[in-house]
Amino acid sequence: MTSPEREHDLVLHGATGFVGRLVAAHLAEHAPPAARIALAGRSRARLAEVRAGLPARAHDWPLLVADAHDDASLAALAGATRAVVTTVGPYARHGLPLVEACARAGTHYADLTGEVLFVREAADRFDAVARRTGARLVHACGYDSVPSDLSVLLLHRRCAADDAGALSEVRLVATARGGLSGGTVESMRGVVEEALRSPDARRVLADPFSLSPDRAAETSVPQPSDAPAPHRGPDGRWTAPFLMASFNSRVVRRSNALQGWAYGRSLRYGEVMGVGRGVRGAVAAAGVTAARGLLPAAMAFPPTRALLDRALPAPGAGPSEETRARGWFRMQTDAITTSGRRYRAVAAAQGDPGYAATAVMIGEAGLALALDTDRLPDRAGSLTPATGLGDVLVDRLRAAGHTYDVVELRRVSAGWRA
Repeated sequence: MTSPEREHDLVLHGATGFVGRLVAAHLAEHAPPAARIALAGRSRARLAEVRAGLPARAHDWPLLVADAHDDASLAALAGATRAVVTTVGPYARHGLPLVEACARAGTHYADLTGEVLFVREAADRFDAVARRTGARLVHACGYDSVPSDLSVLLLHRRCAADDAGALSEVRLVATARGGLSGGTVESMRGVVEEALRSPDARRVLADPFSLSPDRAAETSVPQPSDAPAPHRGPDGRWTAPFLMASFNSRVVRRSNALQGWAYGRSLRYGEVMGVGRGVRGAVAAAGVTAARGLLPAAMAFPPTRALLDRALPAPGAGPSEETRARGWFRMQTDAITTSGRRYRAVAAAQGDPGYAATAVMIGEAGLALALDTDRLPDRAGSLTPATGLGDVLVDRLRAAGHTYDVVELRRVSAGWRA
């Protein structure tokens, strides 16, 4: 389970940040006793403070001083461990030097990015290097995009086992209770600023296959809109645009392409957010849709940006422990296959999705990269949760209390049921 040629099995970089502390706490509670874990960040004093607040079993974890923009310190960090988990974002601003260090050292890597432009640049610059060294660079290992990516993987597995054909129409409906993280807000702001500066960035952001490893080979089948109009379904539930659909959908499509389009060449994949039923649901759907359209413009206009800065959470800030514990998420993904059969995947967990549940996801992703390499998919390079971690991460998350289930749906008089 450990590797004698590296001093550590897993290093958590960004351990002094809000999410980093949550990940450190998860690792201290759930990592195997023999796992060699270290904490990394810019300040040894702050790292020592974090370590002192962890259970006693973590009090001898080494502390590594490393700065996101100090190449020498990052090279030393990557060379000392089998795997790195990083919570230091926004990743387009702070993340590429660590990706490069891990790619060159053959060190496995996981992050929490929800930034299309960052993943595209990281893949363009370091995928080939990582494939040569055997490094798995696994992006988007939090609420963005583990539940959606693993749900579609499991749907594919079930349909293949049932000889039901390829996936054709797949739609995820996300419902959740939780706060918007300051890191997500800062990442969104960075994407908006880059899109204003660069026509190339705008083209990447608008392309539904912008994360594909082979754009020219992708289907010409139109993909669902990332910002659909409010819609009332047959069950009376209203849906509205899901904030992370424009990122999650591209991750799922990259997973499909990295596996030789195993899900289906004509796959259409989209995501929406469920907002309730009746008049309240209709009003909520209209409000979410309006906010989805206005938020980028508000971030781009200096007077409204200043107002948002005061109203939205700052980077490094987060909700109380009680609020995090009250959170939850449920992501229902319905699929129609090329043979006409229907399936449903459900991914769900207790805990604020952007904080508590995300800490579990990336913590278990890091442990999988560090300790389960012999069971992981035989791939290296710039990967997704489904292609880099696959069933190993599903099993780990189920063991941690998360739900990942797939059922086939049958037609009944009231519609489709499991």
